Amino acid sequence: MLGQYAFARELFDEIADSAFGNRNTTGLMNMDIRQTDTGYEMFIDLPGVQKEDLSIELKDGYLYISATLKNDEKSDGTSYRYLRRERFVGTVRRAFYVGDNVTQSDIHARFQDGTLHLTIDRKQQQTLIENKQLIAIED
Repeated sequence: MLGQYAFARELFDEIADSAFGNRNTTGLMNMDIRQTDTGYEMFIDLPGVQKEDLSIELKDGYLYISATLKNDEKSDGTSYRYLRRERFVGTVRRAFYVGDNVTQSDIHARFQDGTLHLTIDRKQQQTLIENKQLIAIED
């Protein structure tokens, strides 16, 4: 239960940062997250990103998603000057707390038609059973 609360709290913090922060990456990495019976599903829009320019890393309970949008410079030697440039070029990154008990094998990724689909298996919280090892008290 605590893992779900932490995931939701981190998600809210990340959304609030996106909404009120001053970022030039508006419109990039828009996503939907839904909870299922077995875990979570994330759908992240990454228009213009190639599969080889994506990186997904699990570290210290956080899932880091990075995408690099490359410049469309032509290598044929053609010279040009932009009159207006609104599309982002560079690297965007988002982080989500998924819990310390989530392992790499619990996360599955698929990239198709500019959308990254992640599934994160939810682990059942294990109840700790106290194993009493009593020591005899001598008279």
